[in-house]
Amino acid sequence: MDNYTYMVSRQLKWMFYILAIFVIGWGFTDYQTIFAGLILGAGISTFNLWLLQVKINRLGQGVVERDEKRRTLGMLTRFATAALAAAIGLQYPEVFNMIAVMIGLMTPYLVIIIDYFLTQTELTTRKRGE
Repeated sequence: MDNYTYMVSRQLKWMFYILAIFVIGWGFTDYQTIFAGLILGAGISTFNLWLLQVKINRLGQGVVERDEKRRTLGMLTRFATAALAAAIGLQYPEVFNMIAVMIGLMTPYLVIIIDYFLTQTELTTRKRGE
């Protein structure tokens, strides 16, 4: 498994763990609107993360293997799904906390940053051991 594929699976795995924690929080606490907003935002952003990674993989395969030119990574699609999450949060404020929806939409960025720092720390530790 190459580094990119390993990174993709690791980040999606962490996003599903976070979603599971949000679902448990929704089911067992009194903050159901907050956790529902986190679930909505993180669920949409997990889809966006997966979509971006699929598009990047296709872009890499098309450019390297078939010498194709690709113009977009689907930014409009990702913006539209984020707008959909915001619209759902605004339409049903009694179910979804809007601030929590926005925090949920930002969750993959935290996962990517933390994953990067953990990977760099691991690589630095390996280099010192050699």
